[in-house]
Amino acid sequence: RPLALDVQRGAERLTVTVTPRKIEGAVRIGAQITPLELRTIEPGPLEALKLSVKQNWEWSSQIFVTLGGLFTRETSVKQLMGPVAIAGLSGEAAQQVSWIPLFSLMAMISLNLGLLNLMPIPVLDGGHIAILALEGVSRRDFSMKVKEKMLLAGFVLLLMLMVTVIYNDLMRIQWIERFVPWR
Repeated sequence: RPLALDVQRGAERLTVTVTPRKIEGAVRIGAQITPLELRTIEPGPLEALKLSVKQNWEWSSQIFVTLGGLFTRETSVKQLMGPVAIAGLSGEAAQQVSWIPLFSLMAMISLNLGLLNLMPIPVLDGGHIAILALEGVSRRDFSMKVKEKMLLAGFVLLLMLMVTVIYNDLMRIQWIERFVPWR
């Protein structure tokens, strides 16, 4: 049956009649309420800088919460995404109406990679900084063998992370998942 809805647009109040239709077993009118409110702002340079710092802080804290959850096992390793999943997300973001989702995804990936690169894992830049800091605290250079062992351990850790991430990516593809008997 047709429904009469009162809609307020700015200061104007309208009565609109809509007829629900059955779609996928549910009766719908074609409207939905989303938790996101969209608005357009045009910040000046200083306000844009503040918004950027705020957004980067939120994303950074989210990354550290996820990393902490991985160590405490509150976060599943299956959430980690690699190049295949990133390509899929990039394709979805590129198909949006505006460029904002794609640029936001690129900024988030860039921030994520930058923060991970600063982690104190040997082989990464943060690992080299950590090794230099440890050498500074001990007031002597470590032997080449010790440095090699540290770098090898970091490399193995990074390799395990890459294998896990690529495995997760492949298991998200339905036709590949059918060939894996243990899932």
